[in-house]
This record gives sequence, C-alpha cells and structure tokens, in this order.
Amino acid sequence: MKLIQLDGTEGGGQMLRTALSLSMVTGHPFRMVNIRGKRSRPGLMRQHLTCVKAACAISDGMADGAELKSQELVFRPGKVSGGEYSFSIGTAGSTLLLFQTLLPALIYAEAPSTLLLEGGTHNPLAPPFEFIERVFLPQLRKMGGNTELVLERTGFAPAGGGLVRCHIQLGGKLAPLHLLELGEPTGYRIIVPMRNLRRNIAERMIAAALPHLPDAETLVDVREDGPGQGVCCLCEVTLPHSTEILTGFGELQVTAEKIGHRTGRALSQFIQSRAPVGPHLADQLLLLMALAGGGSFLTTLPDDHVRTNISVIEKFLPVKFTMEVVDRRMKISVAEK
Repeated sequence: MKLIQLDGTEGGGQMLRTALSLSMVTGHPFRMVNIRGKRSRPGLMRQHLTCVKAACAISDGMADGAELKSQELVFRPGKVSGGEYSFSIGTAGSTLLLFQTLLPALIYAEAPSTLLLEGGTHNPLAPPFEFIERVFLPQLRKMGGNTELVLERTGFAPAGGGLVRCHIQLGGKLAPLHLLELGEPTGYRIIVPMRNLRRNIAERMIAAALPHLPDAETLVDVREDGPGQGVCCLCEVTLPHSTEILTGFGELQVTAEKIGHRTGRALSQFIQSRAPVGPHLADQLLLLMALAGGGSFLTTLPDDHVRTNISVIEKFLPVKFTMEVVDRRMKISVAEK
C-alpha cells in the first residue's frame, strides 16, 4: 500500500493526531517529516509519543521514529481492535486530545471499547474536559457516534495526574452534520473548577465575567480529587443547535479579575459574530465530517490549524473541502469527490 507523505513544518500536534486517526481508519501508512517543525521545541513531546504508542496498541501497528524529540515518523497500522485499554501520558499532556486521536478508529472497531487515560484534563494548550463533554460529544452523537466520558480525577497543569474513563460504542457510518444557524442563546453559565487555592479567587473571576453574560448561572467547583493546584474560568452559552465554552486558565502574575473579564468578553464577542461553531470545535469537526462524507458549518475566521488539518484529511480521504467568507464568518463545507 502506498506510503502517504506528510510535512509537519507548518502545523502542530494536531497534524500528527489527525494522520494517526485516519491511518487507522483507512489502513493507509504514512511518513511525516519536520514534525512540529516551527514550534519552539520541535518534534515529538511526551503527549504526542503517547498518541503514537496508543495508536500502535489499538491497531496492532508499527512505528519507526517513535521517540522523544523525533521529527520524523513512519506509522503502519494493522487491524483496529476494540476492548479495554489503559494509557498514561506521564505529564499534564491532554488526555482529551489522546481520546480524540483514538476515537475515530474505535467507532469503526468490531467491539466496544473502554479507555482509561491518565494525564491532564485541564491544560491551557488543550480543550478542558467540560468542552469535550458538553460541546464536542453532543455533535458527535448527532452524527451517530455513541460515546460517554467520565471524569474520574481532575488533572490541572502542570501536575497532571487526572484520569478520564471513555466508553465508545460501535456505530455505523457517521451521518453528515450541518451547523449554519446560531439562533438565540437560551442560557449562560460561568463555572470555575479549582483545587488547592483560595475560594475568593474563583469568586473574583466570576464577578469579572458576569457583566458580559447577563443572568448567567454560576458555580465554584472545588475539586479535591487530584494532585497539585489549579483554576480555570469556563464561560458557556447554550444555543438551539450547539453549545460553546471558552476557557481562561489561571496564570502567575495575572489577576483573577483579568482572567474572568477576558474570558467573559471573548464569549460575548463569539456570540456577536453570529457563528454557531467556535474555532476549537471547528477544528475538531473537520475529521468527523470528512468521515461522514459531507457536512458544513459557519465559524469565526479560522486560524492556520484548520488549513493544516484539512491538508492532512484530503491526503487520506476522497473528499474536498471548500471555504467561503460569509459576513466576516467562514463557511466550511466538505463533500465526497
């Protein structure tokens, strides 16, 4: 079978994760060079290496170059098998991005799967658990993917130590998805998960976010189920056809008020854009819509992650994406060739 050639110079870890997912689904091996080539620390970090090793485990695959800091990888998948698996990243690297790497292949396996994933669950460089549970998974279920996540233990960066249990049921071919209308918001929430920090930090974040989200429900969610300390501000809007969550993480020498204010303001600006799909969900829907053979959505003007992700998908699947600017939003569509 022909080896698909990929250059990761312009992209980050998402290019590698997408390639691993589609390689397992299609059976096509690939070679990627210049992995994360323009990052300050290029090559495979521990979280990326865990994705490679996990892909090998569930697909009986083989990988050349699977070592820390490697900038070249050849991956050859075998047959994907459902079942029970446990993977530990060993750092605060995202368990949710690992889940999304393995998910497409396991949806098409011959048996259901349960994954135990240990690492980070609330990491500034990845979607938090609540985003995957409340924003991403509802859209996947509309397409026919029956998946449940349970947060067994929270893992804030930099300590990590979180644990997520994933139940992936079998599905047939995914159905196309269309998200083109925002609709009027039906509710707002501001949630601040935190551990081993003063409660008034969370209360100050909420107070600063509230002016941007009128009549929002609020919750200080004290977590006592993992190591280290951490805090993040989750601003959520419920829409007729989707949900969006924007997140601000606690930072050294940045006040709680500033984090709450900029997170609430960012969500308010998203609503004003009249786009039903935010930039992070947009990136995550591309692969699923391509597997479904069709779909479309309106999003805010995307960053380079979307374009590099599309470039990988089109190498593996007989689909074509189109992108069209509509009233300062981007309409992204995909169809089979």
